[in-house]
Amino acid sequence: MTVYLVGAGPGDPGLLTLRGRELLERCDALVYDRLADPRIVAMANPSAERIYAGKEAGRHALTQDETNALLVELGGRRACVVRLKGGDPFIFGRGGEEALALEAAGIEWEVVPGISSAYAVPAYAGIPVTQRGMAAQVTVVTGHEDPTKPESDLDWGSLAAAPGTLVFLMGVAALEQNAERLIAAGKPPDTPAAVIASGTRPTQRTVTARLDAIAQAAAGLQPPAITLVGEVASLHERLGWFERRPLFGRRVVVTRARPKASALAARLCELGADVVEAPAIVIEPLAFERPDLASYDIVCLTSANGVDALLVGDVRVLHGVTVAAVGRATAAAIAARGIVADVVAEQAVQESLVEALGDVTGRRVLVATAEGARPVLADGLRQRGAEVDLLHLYRTRRESVDGDAVMAADLVTFTSSSTVTNVLEALTGRDLGRLRAVSIGPVTSGTLREHGVEPLIEADPHDVEGLLEAVLRAAIQ
Repeated sequence: MTVYLVGAGPGDPGLLTLRGRELLERCDALVYDRLADPRIVAMANPSAERIYAGKEAGRHALTQDETNALLVELGGRRACVVRLKGGDPFIFGRGGEEALALEAAGIEWEVVPGISSAYAVPAYAGIPVTQRGMAAQVTVVTGHEDPTKPESDLDWGSLAAAPGTLVFLMGVAALEQNAERLIAAGKPPDTPAAVIASGTRPTQRTVTARLDAIAQAAAGLQPPAITLVGEVASLHERLGWFERRPLFGRRVVVTRARPKASALAARLCELGADVVEAPAIVIEPLAFERPDLASYDIVCLTSANGVDALLVGDVRVLHGVTVAAVGRATAAAIAARGIVADVVAEQAVQESLVEALGDVTGRRVLVATAEGARPVLADGLRQRGAEVDLLHLYRTRRESVDGDAVMAADLVTFTSSSTVTNVLEALTGRDLGRLRAVSIGPVTSGTLREHGVEPLIEADPHDVEGLLEAVLRAAIQ
Protein backbone atom coordinates (compact mmCIF):
# COMPACT_ATOMS: atom_id res chain seq x y z
CA MET A 1 0.00 0.00 0.00
CA THR A 2 1.48 3.27 -1.19
CA VAL A 3 0.44 6.92 -1.41
CA TYR A 4 1.80 8.66 -4.50
CA LEU A 5 2.17 12.46 -4.49
CA VAL A 6 1.67 13.10 -8.21
CA GLY A 7 2.28 16.38 -9.98
CA ALA A 8 -0.47 17.04 -12.52
CA GLY A 9 1.51 19.73 -14.31
CA PRO A 10 0.19 23.20 -15.17
CA GLY A 11 -3.08 22.15 -16.83
CA ASP A 12 -2.60 20.83 -20.36
CA PRO A 13 -3.19 17.04 -20.10
CA GLY A 14 -0.40 16.52 -22.63
CA LEU A 15 2.07 17.73 -20.01
CA LEU A 16 1.20 15.01 -17.49
CA THR A 17 4.09 12.57 -17.04
CA LEU A 18 3.81 8.97 -18.23
CA ARG A 19 4.33 7.78 -14.64
CA GLY A 20 1.55 10.06 -13.44
CA ARG A 21 -0.91 8.73 -16.00
CA GLU A 22 0.02 5.13 -15.24
CA LEU A 23 -0.73 5.62 -11.53
CA LEU A 24 -4.00 7.44 -12.24
CA GLU A 25 -5.22 4.60 -14.42
CA ARG A 26 -4.64 1.98 -11.72
CA CYS A 27 -5.29 3.89 -8.50
CA ASP A 28 -8.10 2.81 -6.18
CA ALA A 29 -8.34 6.20 -4.43
CA LEU A 30 -7.80 9.71 -5.77
CA VAL A 31 -7.44 12.90 -3.74
CA TYR A 32 -7.24 15.91 -6.04
CA ASP A 33 -7.00 19.67 -5.68
CA ARG A 34 -8.52 22.68 -7.43
CA LEU A 35 -5.66 23.13 -9.89
CA ALA A 36 -5.83 19.57 -11.24
CA ASP A 37 -7.40 19.93 -14.68
CA PRO A 38 -10.73 18.01 -15.03
CA ARG A 39 -9.40 16.31 -18.16
CA ILE A 40 -6.59 14.82 -16.07
CA VAL A 41 -8.90 13.84 -13.22
CA ALA A 42 -11.02 12.00 -15.82
CA MET A 43 -8.05 9.72 -16.59
CA ALA A 44 -8.35 8.07 -13.18
CA ASN A 45 -9.56 4.51 -12.76
CA PRO A 46 -13.37 4.77 -13.04
CA SER A 47 -13.81 2.60 -9.95
CA ALA A 48 -11.47 4.71 -7.78
CA GLU A 49 -12.79 6.50 -4.72
CA ARG A 50 -12.56 10.23 -5.53
CA ILE A 51 -12.20 12.96 -2.91
CA TYR A 52 -11.94 16.68 -3.67
CA ALA A 53 -9.51 18.52 -1.40
CA GLY A 54 -9.29 21.83 -3.24
CA LYS A 55 -8.55 25.19 -1.68
CA GLU A 56 -9.48 28.64 -2.92
CA ALA A 57 -9.77 32.03 -1.28
CA GLY A 58 -12.24 31.81 1.59
CA ARG A 59 -13.31 28.26 0.80
CA HIS A 60 -11.40 25.10 1.61
CA ALA A 61 -12.92 21.68 0.98
CA LEU A 62 -10.44 20.31 3.54
CA THR A 63 -7.86 22.02 5.71
CA GLN A 64 -4.27 20.95 5.23
CA ASP A 65 -4.35 19.00 8.50
CA GLU A 66 -7.52 17.23 7.36
CA THR A 67 -5.90 16.40 4.03
CA ASN A 68 -2.84 14.99 5.80
CA ALA A 69 -5.05 12.83 8.02
CA LEU A 70 -7.08 11.66 5.01
CA LEU A 71 -3.95 10.52 3.16
CA VAL A 72 -2.77 8.61 6.22
CA GLU A 73 -6.17 6.94 6.57
CA LEU A 74 -6.42 6.03 2.88
CA GLY A 75 -2.81 4.83 2.85
CA GLY A 76 -3.69 2.34 5.56
CA ARG A 77 -6.50 0.66 3.63
CA ARG A 78 -5.96 1.27 -0.09
CA ALA A 79 -3.36 -0.35 -2.32
CA CYS A 80 -2.71 2.64 -4.60
CA VAL A 81 -3.61 6.16 -3.50
CA VAL A 82 -2.91 9.09 -5.81
CA ARG A 83 -2.69 12.57 -4.31
CA LEU A 84 -2.98 14.67 -7.46
CA LYS A 85 -1.63 18.20 -7.17
CA GLY A 86 -1.37 20.97 -9.74
CA GLY A 87 2.15 21.67 -11.00
CA ASP A 88 4.84 19.93 -8.94
CA PRO A 89 4.03 18.68 -5.42
CA PHE A 90 7.30 20.00 -3.99
CA ILE A 91 7.18 23.51 -5.50
CA PHE A 92 4.75 25.56 -3.38
CA GLY A 93 2.44 22.55 -3.43
CA ARG A 94 2.66 21.62 0.28
CA GLY A 95 3.73 18.17 -0.83
CA GLY A 96 6.50 18.23 1.75
CA GLU A 97 3.97 18.60 4.57
CA GLU A 98 1.97 15.65 3.28
CA ALA A 99 5.11 13.55 2.89
CA LEU A 100 6.13 14.31 6.49
CA ALA A 101 2.69 13.28 7.75
CA LEU A 102 2.85 10.00 5.84
CA GLU A 103 6.40 9.33 7.02
CA ALA A 104 5.43 9.98 10.65
CA ALA A 105 2.52 7.53 10.33
CA GLY A 106 4.69 4.82 8.78
CA ILE A 107 2.81 4.92 5.45
CA GLU A 108 4.74 4.06 2.28
CA TRP A 109 4.85 7.00 -0.10
CA GLU A 110 6.53 8.20 -3.27
CA VAL A 111 6.63 11.46 -5.16
CA VAL A 112 6.09 11.79 -8.91
CA PRO A 113 7.36 15.22 -9.96
CA GLY A 114 5.24 17.30 -12.29
CA ILE A 115 6.06 19.99 -14.83
CA SER A 116 5.98 23.23 -12.88
CA SER A 117 3.93 26.21 -13.98
CA ALA A 118 6.95 28.35 -13.03
CA TYR A 119 8.49 27.67 -16.44
CA ALA A 120 5.79 25.84 -18.42
CA VAL A 121 3.20 28.62 -18.27
CA PRO A 122 5.66 31.30 -19.43
CA ALA A 123 6.72 28.91 -22.22
CA TYR A 124 3.09 28.70 -23.41
CA ALA A 125 3.03 32.49 -23.41
CA GLY A 126 6.18 32.58 -25.54
CA ILE A 127 8.32 33.85 -22.66
CA PRO A 128 11.57 31.94 -21.97
CA VAL A 129 12.43 32.43 -18.31
CA THR A 130 16.11 32.46 -19.29
CA GLN A 131 17.48 34.15 -22.39
CA ARG A 132 21.04 34.93 -23.40
CA GLY A 133 21.66 38.64 -22.89
CA MET A 134 18.44 39.10 -20.91
CA ALA A 135 18.23 36.63 -18.04
CA ALA A 136 20.82 34.19 -16.73
CA GLN A 137 18.98 33.65 -13.44
CA VAL A 138 15.44 32.72 -12.40
CA THR A 139 13.95 33.31 -8.96
CA VAL A 140 10.68 31.55 -8.13
CA VAL A 141 8.71 32.87 -5.17
CA THR A 142 5.21 32.59 -3.79
CA GLY A 143 2.94 35.47 -4.64
CA HIS A 144 0.51 34.56 -1.89
CA GLU A 145 1.72 34.47 1.68
CA ASP A 146 -0.29 33.58 4.76
CA PRO A 147 -2.32 36.77 5.42
CA THR A 148 -2.29 36.12 9.17
CA LYS A 149 1.48 36.56 9.40
CA PRO A 150 2.56 39.87 10.99
CA GLU A 151 5.06 40.55 8.18
CA SER A 152 6.29 39.11 4.90
CA ASP A 153 8.85 36.32 4.90
CA LEU A 154 10.15 37.54 1.55
CA ASP A 155 13.25 39.70 1.31
CA TRP A 156 11.90 42.34 -1.07
CA GLY A 157 15.21 44.16 -1.24
CA SER A 158 16.98 41.03 -2.46
CA LEU A 159 14.18 40.28 -4.92
CA ALA A 160 14.28 43.80 -6.35
CA ALA A 161 18.05 43.60 -6.76
CA ALA A 162 18.09 40.07 -8.18
CA PRO A 163 19.14 39.95 -11.83
CA GLY A 164 17.20 37.94 -14.39
CA THR A 165 13.60 36.83 -14.06
CA LEU A 166 11.23 36.84 -11.10
CA VAL A 167 8.35 34.36 -11.21
CA PHE A 168 5.54 34.75 -8.68
CA LEU A 169 3.31 31.71 -8.36
CA MET A 170 -0.29 32.44 -7.41
CA GLY A 171 -1.01 35.78 -5.78
CA VAL A 172 -3.01 37.53 -8.52
CA ALA A 173 -5.05 39.12 -5.73
CA ALA A 174 -1.85 40.55 -4.26
CA LEU A 175 -0.47 41.71 -7.60
CA GLU A 176 -0.74 45.46 -6.92
CA GLN A 177 0.82 45.13 -3.47
CA ASN A 178 3.65 42.93 -4.73
CA ALA A 179 4.45 45.33 -7.59
CA GLU A 180 4.50 48.27 -5.16
CA ARG A 181 6.83 46.39 -2.81
CA LEU A 182 9.26 45.62 -5.63
CA ILE A 183 9.30 49.24 -6.81
CA ALA A 184 9.69 50.54 -3.25
CA ALA A 185 12.65 48.19 -2.82
CA GLY A 186 14.35 49.58 -5.93
CA LYS A 187 13.01 47.65 -8.93
CA PRO A 188 12.70 50.10 -11.88
CA PRO A 189 9.02 50.92 -12.52
CA ASP A 190 9.49 50.41 -16.27
CA THR A 191 10.64 46.80 -15.87
CA PRO A 192 8.61 44.60 -18.29
CA ALA A 193 6.08 42.35 -16.56
CA ALA A 194 3.49 39.78 -17.56
CA VAL A 195 0.53 38.06 -15.94
CA ILE A 196 -0.57 34.75 -17.44
CA ALA A 197 -3.94 33.37 -16.34
CA SER A 198 -5.15 29.79 -16.95
CA GLY A 199 -1.77 28.98 -18.46
CA THR A 200 -1.50 26.03 -20.91
CA ARG A 201 -5.31 25.78 -21.05
CA PRO A 202 -7.54 26.80 -23.98
CA THR A 203 -8.69 29.80 -21.93
CA GLN A 204 -5.15 31.12 -21.39
CA ARG A 205 -4.81 34.89 -21.36
CA THR A 206 -1.58 36.87 -21.23
CA VAL A 207 -1.28 40.55 -20.30
CA THR A 208 1.97 42.53 -20.47
CA ALA A 209 2.81 45.99 -19.16
CA ARG A 210 5.40 47.95 -17.19
CA LEU A 211 5.76 46.85 -13.58
CA ASP A 212 4.10 50.03 -12.35
CA ALA A 213 1.07 49.41 -14.62
CA ILE A 214 0.75 45.63 -14.57
CA ALA A 215 -1.86 45.49 -11.80
CA GLN A 216 -4.19 47.80 -13.72
CA ALA A 217 -3.57 45.98 -17.02
CA ALA A 218 -4.34 42.60 -15.43
CA ALA A 219 -7.46 43.75 -13.59
CA GLY A 220 -10.18 41.17 -14.07
CA LEU A 221 -7.89 38.19 -14.59
CA GLN A 222 -8.85 35.29 -12.37
CA PRO A 223 -6.66 32.62 -10.79
CA PRO A 224 -4.84 30.43 -11.45
CA ALA A 225 -2.32 32.99 -12.67
CA ILE A 226 1.39 33.64 -12.42
CA THR A 227 3.28 36.91 -12.61
CA LEU A 228 6.61 37.29 -14.34
CA VAL A 229 8.90 40.30 -13.93
CA GLY A 230 11.97 40.85 -16.09
CA GLU A 231 13.19 41.77 -19.56
CA VAL A 232 12.08 38.42 -20.99
CA ALA A 233 8.43 39.45 -20.55
CA SER A 234 8.88 41.71 -23.57
CA LEU A 235 9.30 38.62 -25.80
CA HIS A 236 5.63 37.66 -25.53
CA GLU A 237 4.58 39.82 -28.46
CA ARG A 238 7.05 38.10 -30.77
CA LEU A 239 6.98 34.55 -29.40
CA GLY A 240 3.42 34.11 -28.09
CA TRP A 241 2.73 30.96 -30.12
CA PHE A 242 -0.02 29.33 -28.05
CA GLU A 243 -2.51 32.15 -28.34
CA ARG A 244 -1.91 32.38 -32.11
CA ARG A 245 -3.22 28.90 -32.90
CA PRO A 246 -6.06 29.02 -35.43
CA LEU A 247 -8.91 28.00 -33.11
CA PHE A 248 -7.61 29.67 -29.96
CA GLY A 249 -10.40 31.20 -27.92
CA ARG A 250 -13.11 29.33 -29.86
CA ARG A 251 -15.38 26.97 -27.93
CA VAL A 252 -16.26 23.93 -30.04
CA VAL A 253 -18.76 21.23 -29.05
CA VAL A 254 -18.10 17.62 -30.11
CA THR A 255 -21.30 15.57 -30.19
CA ARG A 256 -20.12 12.18 -31.46
CA ALA A 257 -20.03 9.05 -29.26
CA ARG A 258 -17.44 9.24 -26.50
CA PRO A 259 -14.84 6.68 -27.73
CA LYS A 260 -14.67 8.48 -31.09
CA ALA A 261 -15.16 11.95 -29.58
CA SER A 262 -11.86 11.87 -27.72
CA ALA A 263 -9.80 11.58 -30.91
CA LEU A 264 -11.67 14.45 -32.57
CA ALA A 265 -11.45 16.52 -29.38
CA ALA A 266 -7.70 15.97 -29.21
CA ARG A 267 -7.23 17.23 -32.77
CA LEU A 268 -9.35 20.31 -32.06
CA CYS A 269 -7.37 21.00 -28.88
CA GLU A 270 -4.16 20.89 -30.90
CA LEU A 271 -5.61 23.66 -33.05
CA GLY A 272 -6.29 25.73 -29.94
CA ALA A 273 -10.00 25.14 -29.43
CA ASP A 274 -11.70 25.07 -26.04
CA VAL A 275 -13.42 21.73 -26.58
CA VAL A 276 -16.64 20.70 -24.86
CA GLU A 277 -17.39 17.00 -25.19
CA ALA A 278 -21.17 16.56 -25.25
CA PRO A 279 -21.67 13.08 -26.71
CA ALA A 280 -25.21 12.88 -28.03
CA ILE A 281 -25.14 9.14 -28.64
CA VAL A 282 -23.85 5.95 -27.08
CA ILE A 283 -22.81 3.01 -29.25
CA GLU A 284 -24.42 -0.23 -28.04
CA PRO A 285 -23.13 -3.50 -29.53
CA LEU A 286 -25.79 -5.96 -30.63
CA ALA A 287 -25.66 -9.71 -30.25
CA PHE A 288 -25.42 -11.33 -33.68
CA GLU A 289 -24.55 -14.66 -35.22
CA ARG A 290 -21.18 -14.23 -36.87
CA PRO A 291 -21.58 -14.99 -40.58
CA ASP A 292 -19.26 -17.02 -42.79
CA LEU A 293 -17.55 -14.07 -44.47
CA ALA A 294 -15.83 -16.33 -47.00
CA SER A 295 -19.22 -17.26 -48.41
CA TYR A 296 -19.79 -13.74 -49.73
CA ASP A 297 -18.54 -12.13 -52.91
CA ILE A 298 -18.62 -8.66 -51.36
CA VAL A 299 -18.59 -7.48 -47.72
CA CYS A 300 -19.68 -3.85 -47.23
CA LEU A 301 -18.80 -1.94 -44.08
CA THR A 302 -20.41 1.44 -43.46
CA SER A 303 -18.54 2.73 -40.40
CA ALA A 304 -15.50 2.26 -38.17
CA ASN A 305 -17.86 1.04 -35.43
CA GLY A 306 -18.98 -1.73 -37.75
CA VAL A 307 -15.39 -2.66 -38.51
CA ASP A 308 -14.65 -2.94 -34.79
CA ALA A 309 -17.61 -5.28 -34.30
CA LEU A 310 -17.23 -7.51 -37.35
CA LEU A 311 -13.53 -7.83 -38.14
CA VAL A 312 -12.26 -9.74 -35.13
CA GLY A 313 -10.15 -12.85 -35.11
CA ASP A 314 -8.47 -14.25 -38.22
CA VAL A 315 -9.20 -11.86 -41.07
CA ARG A 316 -7.62 -14.19 -43.63
CA VAL A 317 -11.14 -15.57 -44.18
CA LEU A 318 -11.64 -12.50 -46.37
CA HIS A 319 -9.09 -13.73 -48.89
CA GLY A 320 -10.76 -13.55 -52.29
CA VAL A 321 -13.68 -11.48 -50.95
CA THR A 322 -14.18 -7.90 -52.17
CA VAL A 323 -14.10 -5.61 -49.14
CA ALA A 324 -15.95 -2.33 -49.64
CA ALA A 325 -15.99 0.71 -47.36
CA VAL A 326 -18.13 3.83 -47.02
CA GLY A 327 -15.60 6.64 -46.67
CA ARG A 328 -11.94 7.05 -45.77
CA ALA A 329 -12.45 6.64 -42.01
CA THR A 330 -14.02 3.21 -42.49
CA ALA A 331 -11.25 2.24 -44.91
CA ALA A 332 -8.64 3.34 -42.36
CA ALA A 333 -10.26 1.20 -39.66
CA ILE A 334 -10.17 -1.78 -42.04
CA ALA A 335 -6.50 -1.08 -42.84
CA ALA A 336 -5.70 -1.12 -39.12
CA ARG A 337 -6.64 -4.81 -39.22
CA GLY A 338 -4.24 -5.57 -42.03
CA ILE A 339 -6.73 -5.40 -44.88
CA VAL A 340 -6.77 -2.98 -47.79
CA ALA A 341 -10.32 -2.17 -48.84
CA ASP A 342 -10.85 -3.06 -52.50
CA VAL A 343 -13.53 -0.43 -53.04
CA VAL A 344 -13.81 2.85 -51.15
CA ALA A 345 -16.66 5.27 -51.74
CA GLU A 346 -15.34 8.68 -52.71
CA GLN A 347 -17.94 10.32 -50.50
CA ALA A 348 -18.79 8.99 -47.03
CA VAL A 349 -22.40 8.25 -47.94
CA GLN A 350 -24.02 4.96 -48.90
CA GLU A 351 -25.15 6.23 -52.31
CA SER A 352 -21.52 6.74 -53.27
CA LEU A 353 -20.63 3.11 -52.48
CA VAL A 354 -23.55 1.83 -54.58
CA GLU A 355 -22.11 3.73 -57.53
CA ALA A 356 -18.54 2.63 -56.79
CA LEU A 357 -19.48 -1.08 -56.77
CA GLY A 358 -21.00 -0.83 -60.23
CA ASP A 359 -22.46 -4.03 -61.69
CA VAL A 360 -23.26 -6.49 -58.88
CA THR A 361 -25.70 -8.69 -60.75
CA GLY A 362 -25.82 -12.15 -59.17
CA ARG A 363 -23.23 -11.28 -56.52
CA ARG A 364 -23.76 -12.33 -52.89
CA VAL A 365 -23.29 -9.27 -50.69
CA LEU A 366 -23.17 -8.71 -46.93
CA VAL A 367 -24.03 -5.20 -45.72
CA ALA A 368 -22.84 -4.76 -42.12
CA THR A 369 -24.29 -1.64 -40.57
CA ALA A 370 -26.12 -0.08 -37.62
CA GLU A 371 -29.65 -0.86 -36.58
CA GLY A 372 -31.88 1.94 -37.79
CA ALA A 373 -29.41 3.12 -40.44
CA ARG A 374 -30.72 4.27 -43.80
CA PRO A 375 -31.36 1.26 -46.10
CA VAL A 376 -29.95 3.02 -49.16
CA LEU A 377 -26.96 0.70 -49.64
CA ALA A 378 -28.83 -2.59 -49.30
CA ASP A 379 -31.79 -1.41 -51.40
CA GLY A 380 -29.55 0.07 -54.08
CA LEU A 381 -27.54 -3.14 -54.46
CA ARG A 382 -30.70 -5.26 -54.62
CA GLN A 383 -32.03 -3.01 -57.37
CA ARG A 384 -28.81 -3.73 -59.28
CA GLY A 385 -29.35 -7.48 -59.04
CA ALA A 386 -27.32 -8.43 -55.96
CA GLU A 387 -28.38 -11.00 -53.37
CA VAL A 388 -28.04 -8.94 -50.16
CA ASP A 389 -27.90 -10.00 -46.52
CA LEU A 390 -28.27 -7.20 -43.98
CA LEU A 391 -26.41 -7.56 -40.64
CA HIS A 392 -27.03 -5.13 -37.78
CA LEU A 393 -23.93 -4.90 -35.58
CA TYR A 394 -24.80 -2.08 -33.19
CA ARG A 395 -27.33 0.58 -32.38
CA THR A 396 -27.05 4.17 -31.21
CA ARG A 397 -28.79 5.27 -28.03
CA ARG A 398 -29.49 8.82 -26.97
CA GLU A 399 -27.16 10.35 -24.37
CA SER A 400 -28.22 13.27 -22.19
CA VAL A 401 -26.85 16.56 -23.53
CA ASP A 402 -25.99 19.79 -21.72
CA GLY A 403 -28.11 22.21 -23.72
CA ASP A 404 -26.59 25.30 -22.11
CA ALA A 405 -23.08 24.19 -23.12
CA VAL A 406 -24.20 23.60 -26.70
CA MET A 407 -25.91 26.97 -27.03
CA ALA A 408 -22.94 28.83 -25.50
CA ALA A 409 -20.47 27.37 -28.01
CA ASP A 410 -18.98 29.18 -30.99
CA LEU A 411 -19.32 26.06 -33.15
CA VAL A 412 -21.13 22.71 -32.77
CA THR A 413 -19.94 19.71 -34.79
CA PHE A 414 -22.38 17.05 -35.98
CA THR A 415 -21.06 13.73 -37.28
CA SER A 416 -24.29 11.84 -37.99
CA SER A 417 -28.03 12.25 -38.25
CA SER A 418 -28.45 10.61 -34.85
CA THR A 419 -26.27 13.26 -33.19
CA VAL A 420 -28.44 15.94 -34.82
CA THR A 421 -31.70 14.38 -33.66
CA ASN A 422 -30.56 13.82 -30.10
CA VAL A 423 -28.91 17.22 -29.64
CA LEU A 424 -31.83 19.16 -31.10
CA GLU A 425 -34.30 17.27 -28.92
CA ALA A 426 -32.30 18.53 -25.93
CA LEU A 427 -32.61 22.08 -27.31
CA THR A 428 -36.40 22.07 -27.63
CA GLY A 429 -37.78 25.54 -27.02
CA ARG A 430 -34.49 27.34 -27.65
CA ASP A 431 -33.59 29.69 -30.47
CA LEU A 432 -31.97 27.28 -32.92
CA GLY A 433 -31.18 30.17 -35.23
CA ARG A 434 -28.23 30.95 -32.93
CA LEU A 435 -26.75 27.46 -33.41
CA ARG A 436 -23.58 27.56 -35.53
CA ALA A 437 -23.59 24.00 -36.87
CA VAL A 438 -20.74 22.30 -38.71
CA SER A 439 -21.90 19.17 -40.54
CA ILE A 440 -19.81 16.17 -41.58
CA GLY A 441 -21.75 15.53 -44.78
CA PRO A 442 -24.93 15.86 -46.86
CA VAL A 443 -27.03 13.32 -44.95
CA THR A 444 -26.27 15.01 -41.64
CA SER A 445 -26.91 18.41 -43.26
CA GLY A 446 -30.25 17.17 -44.50
CA THR A 447 -31.28 16.15 -41.01
CA LEU A 448 -30.24 19.55 -39.68
CA ARG A 449 -32.39 21.28 -42.31
CA GLU A 450 -35.34 19.02 -41.44
CA HIS A 451 -35.10 20.48 -37.95
CA GLY A 452 -34.88 24.06 -39.21
CA VAL A 453 -31.13 24.51 -38.81
CA GLU A 454 -29.05 25.61 -41.79
CA PRO A 455 -25.47 24.29 -41.46
CA LEU A 456 -22.87 27.01 -41.35
CA ILE A 457 -20.59 24.77 -43.40
CA GLU A 458 -20.41 21.16 -44.61
CA ALA A 459 -17.26 19.06 -44.56
CA ASP A 460 -15.73 17.96 -47.84
CA PRO A 461 -14.51 15.22 -47.78
CA HIS A 462 -17.15 13.85 -45.44
CA ASP A 463 -14.87 12.51 -42.71
CA VAL A 464 -13.03 13.70 -39.60
CA GLU A 465 -10.24 15.33 -41.60
CA GLY A 466 -12.79 17.17 -43.69
CA LEU A 467 -14.68 18.14 -40.54
CA LEU A 468 -11.54 19.66 -39.02
CA GLU A 469 -10.96 21.71 -42.16
CA ALA A 470 -14.60 22.80 -42.08
CA VAL A 471 -14.27 23.96 -38.47
CA LEU A 472 -11.21 25.99 -39.41
CA ARG A 473 -13.09 27.64 -42.28
CA ALA A 474 -16.14 28.28 -40.12
CA ALA A 475 -14.01 29.91 -37.42
CA ILE A 476 -13.05 32.75 -39.74
CA GLN A 477 -16.56 33.39 -41.09
